[in-house]
Amino acid sequence: MVSLFLRIPLMIVGIALCAGCQPVERAVTQAAIATGAVEGTEGVNVARRTDDPTIRTELKALRAHPQVAAALSALSDQEERNLPRHIALTEIPAPPFGEDKRAEAFLDLLRAAGVEQATRDAEGNVLALRPGTVGARTIVLAAHIDTVFPEGTDVTVTQKGDTYSAPGIGDDTRGLIVLLSLAELLNEHGIETRDNILFVGTVGEEGLGDLRGVKALFANPDLSIDSFIAVDSGNVNWVINSAVGSHRYRVTFKGPGGHSFGGFGVAHPHQALGNAITQFTERGTAVVVEAERATFSVGRIGGGKAINAIPSESWMEVDMRSLVQDDLDKLDDALRSAVQDAVEAENTRRRSGKKLTVSIDQVGQRPAAKGDPDLLLTRQAVAVLEGMGAVPLLVPASTDANVAISLGVPAITIGNGGVTRQAHALDESWESKTASKGLELALLLTLMQSGLNADE
Repeated sequence: MVSLFLRIPLMIVGIALCAGCQPVERAVTQAAIATGAVEGTEGVNVARRTDDPTIRTELKALRAHPQVAAALSALSDQEERNLPRHIALTEIPAPPFGEDKRAEAFLDLLRAAGVEQATRDAEGNVLALRPGTVGARTIVLAAHIDTVFPEGTDVTVTQKGDTYSAPGIGDDTRGLIVLLSLAELLNEHGIETRDNILFVGTVGEEGLGDLRGVKALFANPDLSIDSFIAVDSGNVNWVINSAVGSHRYRVTFKGPGGHSFGGFGVAHPHQALGNAITQFTERGTAVVVEAERATFSVGRIGGGKAINAIPSESWMEVDMRSLVQDDLDKLDDALRSAVQDAVEAENTRRRSGKKLTVSIDQVGQRPAAKGDPDLLLTRQAVAVLEGMGAVPLLVPASTDANVAISLGVPAITIGNGGVTRQAHALDESWESKTASKGLELALLLTLMQSGLNADE
Protein backbone atom coordinates (compact mmCIF):
# COMPACT_ATOMS: atom_id res chain seq x y z
CA MET A 1 0.00 0.00 0.00
CA VAL A 2 1.42 3.39 -1.05
CA SER A 3 0.57 6.40 1.08
CA LEU A 4 0.51 10.14 0.53
CA PHE A 5 0.30 12.72 3.25
CA LEU A 6 -1.05 16.24 3.33
CA ARG A 7 -1.25 18.97 5.90
CA ILE A 8 -4.63 20.29 6.91
CA PRO A 9 -5.60 22.48 9.86
CA LEU A 10 -5.01 20.81 13.24
CA MET A 11 -3.99 17.39 11.89
CA ILE A 12 -1.98 15.40 9.44
CA VAL A 13 -3.99 13.04 7.30
CA GLY A 14 -2.53 9.96 5.61
CA ILE A 15 -4.07 9.14 2.24
CA ALA A 16 -3.63 5.54 1.14
CA LEU A 17 -3.79 4.83 -2.57
CA CYS A 18 -5.83 1.71 -1.95
CA ALA A 19 -9.57 2.09 -2.19
CA GLY A 20 -10.42 -0.50 0.42
CA CYS A 21 -8.11 0.64 3.18
CA GLN A 22 -8.69 1.58 6.81
CA PRO A 23 -9.74 4.96 8.28
CA VAL A 24 -7.88 7.96 6.98
CA GLU A 25 -7.33 10.06 10.09
CA ARG A 26 -4.19 9.48 12.16
CA ALA A 27 -1.60 11.41 14.13
CA VAL A 28 1.67 12.74 12.78
CA THR A 29 4.11 9.83 12.29
CA GLN A 30 7.73 9.44 11.33
CA ALA A 31 6.48 8.23 7.95
CA ALA A 32 4.73 11.55 7.39
CA ILE A 33 7.86 13.45 8.28
CA ALA A 34 10.02 11.18 6.13
CA THR A 35 7.84 11.70 3.08
CA GLY A 36 7.94 15.46 3.53
CA ALA A 37 4.28 16.17 4.23
CA VAL A 38 3.49 19.51 2.63
CA GLU A 39 0.48 21.70 2.39
CA GLY A 40 -1.40 21.40 -0.88
CA THR A 41 0.03 18.07 -2.05
CA GLU A 42 -1.01 17.80 -5.71
CA GLY A 43 -4.10 15.68 -6.30
CA VAL A 44 -5.05 15.25 -2.61
CA ASN A 45 -7.25 17.83 -0.93
CA VAL A 46 -9.80 18.48 1.74
CA ALA A 47 -12.90 19.20 -0.31
CA ARG A 48 -14.12 22.78 -0.38
CA ARG A 49 -17.41 23.31 1.40
CA THR A 50 -20.41 23.27 -0.88
CA ASP A 51 -21.51 26.84 -1.57
CA ASP A 52 -23.82 26.09 -4.49
CA PRO A 53 -27.36 27.00 -3.36
CA THR A 54 -28.87 24.87 -6.13
CA ILE A 55 -27.17 21.70 -4.84
CA ARG A 56 -28.10 22.48 -1.25
CA THR A 57 -31.73 23.17 -2.15
CA GLU A 58 -31.96 20.00 -4.23
CA LEU A 59 -30.50 17.89 -1.45
CA LYS A 60 -32.84 19.39 1.15
CA ALA A 61 -35.85 18.70 -1.08
CA LEU A 62 -34.65 15.17 -1.74
CA ARG A 63 -34.37 14.38 1.96
CA ALA A 64 -37.85 15.80 2.55
CA HIS A 65 -39.45 13.78 -0.26
CA PRO A 66 -41.87 11.32 1.46
CA GLN A 67 -40.68 8.17 -0.29
CA VAL A 68 -37.00 9.09 0.01
CA ALA A 69 -37.46 10.00 3.68
CA ALA A 70 -39.11 6.61 4.25
CA ALA A 71 -36.18 4.87 2.58
CA LEU A 72 -33.68 6.80 4.71
CA SER A 73 -35.55 5.88 7.89
CA ALA A 74 -35.35 2.22 6.87
CA LEU A 75 -31.56 2.08 6.56
CA SER A 76 -30.97 0.46 9.96
CA ASP A 77 -33.48 -2.29 9.20
CA GLN A 78 -31.87 -2.70 5.79
CA GLU A 79 -28.48 -3.27 7.38
CA GLU A 80 -29.91 -5.99 9.64
CA ARG A 81 -31.21 -7.72 6.53
CA ASN A 82 -27.83 -7.21 4.82
CA LEU A 83 -25.60 -9.00 7.32
CA PRO A 84 -26.45 -12.64 6.50
CA ARG A 85 -26.24 -11.91 2.76
CA HIS A 86 -22.95 -10.07 3.21
CA ILE A 87 -21.52 -13.08 5.00
CA ALA A 88 -22.92 -15.52 2.43
CA LEU A 89 -21.43 -13.59 -0.52
CA THR A 90 -18.08 -13.24 1.22
CA GLU A 91 -17.92 -16.99 1.73
CA ILE A 92 -18.25 -17.62 -2.02
CA PRO A 93 -14.65 -17.50 -3.31
CA ALA A 94 -14.01 -14.95 -6.06
CA PRO A 95 -10.30 -15.18 -6.92
CA PRO A 96 -8.88 -13.30 -9.90
CA PHE A 97 -10.37 -14.76 -13.09
CA GLY A 98 -12.57 -17.03 -10.97
CA GLU A 99 -15.55 -14.83 -10.12
CA ASP A 100 -18.33 -16.90 -11.75
CA LYS A 101 -19.94 -18.45 -8.66
CA ARG A 102 -20.13 -15.18 -6.78
CA ALA A 103 -21.31 -13.36 -9.91
CA GLU A 104 -24.18 -15.83 -10.35
CA ALA A 105 -25.15 -15.47 -6.69
CA PHE A 106 -25.13 -11.68 -6.97
CA LEU A 107 -27.19 -11.87 -10.16
CA ASP A 108 -29.80 -13.98 -8.35
CA LEU A 109 -29.97 -11.46 -5.50
CA LEU A 110 -30.55 -8.55 -7.87
CA ARG A 111 -33.33 -10.43 -9.64
CA ALA A 112 -34.91 -11.25 -6.29
CA ALA A 113 -34.72 -7.54 -5.43
CA GLY A 114 -37.01 -6.84 -8.39
CA VAL A 115 -34.50 -5.72 -11.02
CA GLU A 116 -35.94 -7.66 -13.94
CA GLN A 117 -33.44 -6.69 -16.63
CA ALA A 118 -30.49 -8.47 -15.02
CA THR A 119 -27.93 -10.51 -16.94
CA ARG A 120 -24.18 -11.09 -17.48
CA ASP A 121 -22.14 -9.80 -20.38
CA ALA A 122 -19.47 -11.63 -22.37
CA GLU A 123 -16.69 -10.52 -19.98
CA GLY A 124 -18.59 -11.86 -16.98
CA ASN A 125 -19.88 -8.59 -15.49
CA VAL A 126 -23.31 -8.59 -13.85
CA LEU A 127 -25.56 -5.90 -15.36
CA ALA A 128 -28.95 -5.01 -13.89
CA LEU A 129 -30.90 -2.17 -15.47
CA ARG A 130 -33.58 -0.23 -13.61
CA PRO A 131 -35.17 1.89 -16.36
CA GLY A 132 -35.98 5.53 -15.71
CA THR A 133 -39.30 7.11 -16.57
CA VAL A 134 -37.55 9.16 -19.26
CA GLY A 135 -34.38 7.15 -19.70
CA ALA A 136 -32.41 9.76 -21.63
CA ARG A 137 -29.34 9.19 -19.44
CA THR A 138 -27.78 6.16 -17.75
CA ILE A 139 -26.14 6.32 -14.34
CA VAL A 140 -23.85 3.38 -13.51
CA LEU A 141 -23.45 2.26 -9.92
CA ALA A 142 -20.65 -0.32 -9.78
CA ALA A 143 -18.83 -2.56 -7.30
CA HIS A 144 -16.33 -5.27 -8.09
CA ILE A 145 -17.04 -8.97 -7.62
CA ASP A 146 -13.47 -10.23 -7.56
CA THR A 147 -11.08 -10.24 -4.63
CA VAL A 148 -7.30 -10.11 -4.61
CA PHE A 149 -7.01 -13.53 -2.95
CA PRO A 150 -5.99 -16.64 -4.91
CA GLU A 151 -7.99 -19.82 -5.33
CA GLY A 152 -7.97 -21.97 -2.21
CA THR A 153 -7.98 -19.07 0.27
CA ASP A 154 -10.15 -19.73 3.33
CA VAL A 155 -12.93 -17.14 3.15
CA THR A 156 -14.90 -18.26 6.21
CA VAL A 157 -16.29 -15.26 8.10
CA THR A 158 -15.66 -14.92 11.83
CA GLN A 159 -17.35 -12.42 14.12
CA LYS A 160 -16.23 -10.50 17.19
CA GLY A 161 -18.83 -7.99 18.31
CA ASP A 162 -19.66 -5.71 15.40
CA THR A 163 -16.50 -6.66 13.47
CA TYR A 164 -16.54 -9.38 10.83
CA SER A 165 -13.31 -10.83 9.46
CA ALA A 166 -12.56 -12.67 6.23
CA PRO A 167 -10.53 -12.03 3.08
CA GLY A 168 -12.50 -9.71 0.81
CA ILE A 169 -15.31 -8.91 3.23
CA GLY A 170 -14.79 -5.16 2.87
CA ASP A 171 -13.03 -4.96 -0.49
CA ASP A 172 -15.38 -5.19 -2.21
CA THR A 173 -18.11 -7.59 -1.09
CA ARG A 174 -19.54 -4.78 0.96
CA GLY A 175 -19.81 -2.70 -2.23
CA LEU A 176 -21.98 -5.40 -3.81
CA ILE A 177 -24.26 -5.28 -0.77
CA VAL A 178 -24.65 -1.51 -1.18
CA LEU A 179 -25.79 -1.99 -4.79
CA LEU A 180 -28.25 -4.69 -3.75
CA SER A 181 -29.57 -2.48 -0.94
CA LEU A 182 -30.19 0.43 -3.30
CA ALA A 183 -32.13 -1.75 -5.69
CA GLU A 184 -34.29 -2.99 -2.81
CA LEU A 185 -34.81 0.44 -1.24
CA LEU A 186 -35.83 2.03 -4.53
CA ASN A 187 -38.29 -0.74 -5.38
CA GLU A 188 -39.74 -1.29 -1.93
CA HIS A 189 -40.37 2.43 -1.38
CA GLY A 190 -41.72 3.05 -4.87
CA ILE A 191 -39.03 5.58 -5.82
CA GLU A 192 -39.07 6.20 -9.57
CA THR A 193 -36.12 7.95 -11.20
CA ARG A 194 -36.07 10.05 -14.35
CA ASP A 195 -32.84 8.49 -15.67
CA ASN A 196 -31.81 4.86 -15.97
CA ILE A 197 -29.79 3.26 -13.18
CA LEU A 198 -27.48 0.43 -14.23
CA PHE A 199 -26.20 -1.68 -11.35
CA VAL A 200 -22.93 -3.36 -12.35
CA GLY A 201 -20.92 -6.03 -10.57
CA THR A 202 -17.57 -5.88 -12.36
CA VAL A 203 -14.98 -8.62 -12.78
CA GLY A 204 -11.23 -8.19 -12.93
CA GLU A 205 -10.79 -5.04 -10.86
CA GLU A 206 -7.98 -6.42 -8.73
CA GLY A 207 -4.36 -7.06 -9.65
CA LEU A 208 -3.73 -8.62 -13.03
CA GLY A 209 -7.44 -8.45 -13.77
CA ASP A 210 -6.40 -4.99 -14.98
CA LEU A 211 -9.91 -3.49 -14.85
CA ARG A 212 -10.98 -5.93 -17.59
CA GLY A 213 -14.62 -5.80 -16.52
CA VAL A 214 -15.03 -2.04 -16.60
CA LYS A 215 -12.91 -1.78 -19.76
CA ALA A 216 -15.35 -4.17 -21.47
CA LEU A 217 -18.25 -2.11 -20.14
CA PHE A 218 -17.01 1.08 -21.79
CA ALA A 219 -16.06 -0.78 -24.97
CA ASN A 220 -19.66 -1.97 -25.41
CA PRO A 221 -21.03 -0.02 -28.42
CA ASP A 222 -24.62 -0.66 -27.31
CA LEU A 223 -24.13 0.99 -23.93
CA SER A 224 -24.01 4.74 -23.33
CA ILE A 225 -22.82 5.76 -19.85
CA ASP A 226 -23.45 9.33 -18.68
CA SER A 227 -21.97 9.10 -15.20
CA PHE A 228 -20.19 6.41 -13.22
CA ILE A 229 -20.17 5.86 -9.45
CA ALA A 230 -17.98 3.07 -8.09
CA VAL A 231 -18.62 1.87 -4.54
CA ASP A 232 -15.22 0.67 -3.39
CA SER A 233 -13.69 2.49 -0.45
CA GLY A 234 -13.36 1.50 3.18
CA ASN A 235 -13.79 5.10 4.34
CA VAL A 236 -17.05 6.89 3.74
CA ASN A 237 -15.34 10.33 3.92
CA TRP A 238 -13.36 9.63 0.76
CA VAL A 239 -14.39 10.92 -2.63
CA ILE A 240 -11.93 9.34 -5.06
CA ASN A 241 -11.98 11.73 -8.00
CA SER A 242 -8.55 11.16 -9.61
CA ALA A 243 -7.21 8.01 -11.24
CA VAL A 244 -3.84 6.63 -10.21
CA GLY A 245 -2.66 4.92 -13.37
CA SER A 246 -0.28 1.99 -13.55
CA HIS A 247 1.93 0.11 -15.98
CA ARG A 248 2.79 -3.47 -15.06
CA TYR A 249 5.35 -5.69 -16.75
CA ARG A 250 6.73 -9.18 -16.61
CA VAL A 251 10.37 -9.10 -17.72
CA THR A 252 11.94 -12.45 -18.64
CA PHE A 253 15.65 -13.11 -19.26
CA LYS A 254 16.57 -16.37 -21.00
CA GLY A 255 19.95 -18.02 -21.52
CA PRO A 256 21.51 -21.41 -22.15
CA GLY A 257 21.82 -22.39 -18.47
CA GLY A 258 24.29 -24.95 -17.22
CA HIS A 259 26.28 -26.28 -14.28
CA SER A 260 27.42 -23.62 -11.82
CA PHE A 261 31.06 -24.86 -12.10
CA GLY A 262 31.32 -26.49 -15.51
CA GLY A 263 29.21 -23.87 -17.25
CA PHE A 264 30.74 -20.85 -15.59
CA GLY A 265 31.14 -18.04 -18.07
CA VAL A 266 27.85 -18.45 -19.95
CA ALA A 267 25.43 -15.54 -19.88
CA HIS A 268 23.62 -15.59 -16.54
CA PRO A 269 19.92 -14.54 -16.43
CA HIS A 270 19.87 -13.87 -12.67
CA GLN A 271 22.90 -11.64 -12.82
CA ALA A 272 21.38 -9.67 -15.68
CA LEU A 273 18.13 -9.34 -13.74
CA GLY A 274 19.96 -8.08 -10.66
CA ASN A 275 21.80 -5.50 -12.76
CA ALA A 276 18.53 -4.45 -14.39
CA ILE A 277 16.87 -3.92 -11.00
CA THR A 278 19.79 -1.83 -9.79
CA GLN A 279 19.80 0.34 -12.91
CA PHE A 280 16.01 0.71 -12.95
CA THR A 281 16.06 1.74 -9.29
CA GLU A 282 18.56 4.49 -10.04
CA ARG A 283 16.83 5.72 -13.20
CA GLY A 284 13.33 5.34 -11.77
CA THR A 285 14.28 7.29 -8.67
CA ALA A 286 15.50 10.14 -10.87
CA VAL A 287 12.07 10.20 -12.54
CA VAL A 288 10.20 10.08 -9.22
CA VAL A 289 12.20 12.96 -7.75
CA GLU A 290 11.12 15.23 -10.60
CA ALA A 291 7.58 13.81 -10.95
CA GLU A 292 4.41 15.26 -9.53
CA ARG A 293 3.69 11.93 -7.88
CA ALA A 294 5.01 8.58 -9.08
CA THR A 295 6.12 5.24 -7.62
CA PHE A 296 7.66 1.98 -8.78
CA SER A 297 8.26 -1.45 -7.31
CA VAL A 298 9.71 -4.81 -8.35
CA GLY A 299 7.00 -6.93 -6.76
CA ARG A 300 8.04 -10.46 -7.66
CA ILE A 301 11.13 -12.25 -8.97
CA GLY A 302 11.73 -15.89 -9.83
CA GLY A 303 13.54 -18.52 -11.84
CA GLY A 304 16.23 -21.15 -11.40
CA LYS A 305 16.03 -24.84 -10.51
CA ALA A 306 18.92 -25.55 -8.14
CA ILE A 307 21.63 -23.83 -6.14
CA ASN A 308 24.35 -25.53 -8.22
CA ALA A 309 22.84 -24.63 -11.61
CA ILE A 310 23.03 -21.57 -13.78
CA PRO A 311 19.36 -20.77 -14.51
CA SER A 312 18.05 -20.77 -18.04
CA GLU A 313 15.38 -18.25 -17.08
CA SER A 314 14.93 -15.36 -14.67
CA TRP A 315 11.90 -13.10 -14.40
CA MET A 316 10.54 -10.16 -12.48
CA GLU A 317 7.21 -8.36 -12.27
CA VAL A 318 7.28 -4.58 -12.07
CA ASP A 319 4.57 -2.13 -10.99
CA MET A 320 4.73 1.60 -11.80
CA ARG A 321 2.11 4.16 -10.75
CA SER A 322 1.37 7.84 -11.20
CA LEU A 323 -1.40 10.41 -11.42
CA VAL A 324 0.25 11.79 -14.54
CA GLN A 325 0.50 9.76 -17.73
CA ASP A 326 3.70 11.51 -18.82
CA ASP A 327 5.44 10.46 -15.61
CA LEU A 328 4.29 6.88 -16.15
CA ASP A 329 5.75 6.97 -19.65
CA LYS A 330 9.08 8.21 -18.27
CA LEU A 331 9.21 5.34 -15.78
CA ASP A 332 8.38 3.04 -18.68
CA ASP A 333 11.38 4.36 -20.61
CA ALA A 334 13.60 3.99 -17.53
CA LEU A 335 12.65 0.31 -17.17
CA ARG A 336 13.18 -0.51 -20.82
CA SER A 337 16.56 1.19 -21.02
CA ALA A 338 17.73 -0.45 -17.78
CA VAL A 339 16.73 -3.90 -19.03
CA GLN A 340 18.40 -3.47 -22.41
CA ASP A 341 21.61 -2.12 -20.88
CA ALA A 342 21.70 -5.03 -18.39
CA VAL A 343 21.32 -7.58 -21.19
CA GLU A 344 24.07 -5.97 -23.24
CA ALA A 345 26.39 -5.87 -20.22
CA GLU A 346 25.81 -9.54 -19.44
CA ASN A 347 26.29 -10.59 -23.05
CA THR A 348 29.55 -8.63 -23.15
CA ARG A 349 30.72 -10.30 -19.93
CA ARG A 350 29.99 -13.87 -21.05
CA ARG A 351 32.90 -16.09 -22.08
CA SER A 352 30.99 -18.73 -24.01
CA GLY A 353 27.57 -19.87 -25.15
CA LYS A 354 24.63 -18.13 -26.69
CA LYS A 355 23.61 -14.59 -25.88
CA LEU A 356 20.90 -13.79 -23.35
CA THR A 357 17.53 -12.75 -24.71
CA VAL A 358 14.89 -10.70 -22.92
CA SER A 359 11.18 -10.10 -23.32
CA ILE A 360 9.23 -7.25 -21.74
CA ASP A 361 5.55 -8.19 -21.62
CA GLN A 362 2.93 -5.75 -20.40
CA VAL A 363 0.54 -7.49 -18.01
CA GLY A 364 -1.40 -4.44 -16.88
CA GLN A 365 -2.23 -0.91 -17.94
CA ARG A 366 -4.55 1.33 -15.96
CA PRO A 367 -5.10 4.85 -17.26
CA ALA A 368 -4.02 7.85 -15.21
CA ALA A 369 -6.10 11.02 -15.06
CA LYS A 370 -6.76 13.94 -12.75
CA GLY A 371 -10.32 14.64 -11.73
CA ASP A 372 -11.95 18.04 -11.68
CA PRO A 373 -12.93 19.06 -8.12
CA ASP A 374 -15.63 21.29 -9.61
CA LEU A 375 -17.33 18.42 -11.43
CA LEU A 376 -21.04 18.39 -10.56
CA LEU A 377 -20.92 14.75 -9.47
CA THR A 378 -18.03 15.47 -7.11
CA ARG A 379 -19.71 18.55 -5.66
CA GLN A 380 -22.91 16.57 -5.10
CA ALA A 381 -21.00 13.85 -3.24
CA VAL A 382 -19.28 16.48 -1.10
CA ALA A 383 -22.64 18.08 -0.30
CA VAL A 384 -24.16 14.77 0.76
CA LEU A 385 -21.20 13.98 3.00
CA GLU A 386 -21.29 17.43 4.57
CA GLY A 387 -24.97 16.91 5.28
CA MET A 388 -24.01 13.68 7.06
CA GLY A 389 -21.54 15.56 9.26
CA ALA A 390 -18.46 14.21 7.51
CA VAL A 391 -15.30 16.03 6.38
CA PRO A 392 -15.00 14.97 2.71
CA LEU A 393 -11.53 14.28 1.31
CA LEU A 394 -10.72 14.27 -2.40
CA VAL A 395 -8.40 11.30 -2.84
CA PRO A 396 -6.52 9.81 -5.80
CA ALA A 397 -6.60 6.01 -6.10
CA SER A 398 -6.79 3.14 -8.53
CA THR A 399 -10.36 1.85 -8.92
CA ASP A 400 -12.89 0.91 -11.57
CA ALA A 401 -13.53 4.65 -11.98
CA ASN A 402 -10.09 5.04 -13.63
CA VAL A 403 -11.46 4.12 -17.03
CA ALA A 404 -14.38 6.55 -16.91
CA ILE A 405 -12.25 9.43 -15.59
CA SER A 406 -9.68 8.89 -18.33
CA LEU A 407 -12.45 8.94 -20.97
CA GLY A 408 -13.91 12.20 -19.65
CA VAL A 409 -17.08 10.55 -18.29
CA PRO A 410 -18.11 12.08 -14.94
CA ALA A 411 -16.94 9.53 -12.39
CA ILE A 412 -15.95 9.07 -8.76
CA THR A 413 -15.52 6.28 -6.25
CA ILE A 414 -17.32 6.52 -2.91
CA GLY A 415 -17.18 4.70 0.41
CA ASN A 416 -19.24 1.58 1.01
CA GLY A 417 -20.09 2.18 4.66
CA GLY A 418 -18.69 0.71 7.84
CA VAL A 419 -14.94 0.54 8.27
CA THR A 420 -12.65 -1.81 6.34
CA ARG A 421 -9.30 -2.65 7.90
CA GLN A 422 -6.36 -4.68 6.56
CA ALA A 423 -7.69 -4.74 3.00
CA HIS A 424 -5.82 -7.24 0.81
CA ALA A 425 -4.60 -9.11 3.91
CA LEU A 426 -5.82 -12.48 5.17
CA ASP A 427 -7.00 -10.81 8.38
CA GLU A 428 -9.12 -8.25 6.51
CA SER A 429 -12.06 -7.06 8.60
CA TRP A 430 -15.17 -4.95 8.29
CA GLU A 431 -16.80 -3.10 11.18
CA SER A 432 -20.55 -2.62 10.77
CA LYS A 433 -21.12 0.18 13.28
CA THR A 434 -21.44 2.99 10.69
CA ALA A 435 -22.56 0.81 7.77
CA SER A 436 -25.75 2.75 7.06
CA LYS A 437 -23.69 5.86 6.23
CA GLY A 438 -22.59 4.14 3.04
CA LEU A 439 -26.19 3.42 2.07
CA GLU A 440 -27.25 7.00 2.82
CA LEU A 441 -24.46 8.42 0.66
CA ALA A 442 -25.09 6.04 -2.24
CA LEU A 443 -28.86 6.53 -2.18
CA LEU A 444 -28.84 10.33 -2.08
CA LEU A 445 -26.00 10.73 -4.58
CA THR A 446 -27.61 8.32 -7.04
CA LEU A 447 -30.93 10.14 -6.79
CA MET A 448 -29.23 13.53 -7.27
CA GLN A 449 -27.66 12.16 -10.46
CA SER A 450 -30.68 10.31 -11.80
CA GLY A 451 -33.39 12.73 -10.69
CA LEU A 452 -36.80 11.79 -9.33
CA ASN A 453 -39.75 11.20 -11.60
CA ALA A 454 -41.30 14.62 -12.24
CA ASP A 455 -44.74 13.30 -11.26
CA GLU A 456 -43.67 12.32 -7.76
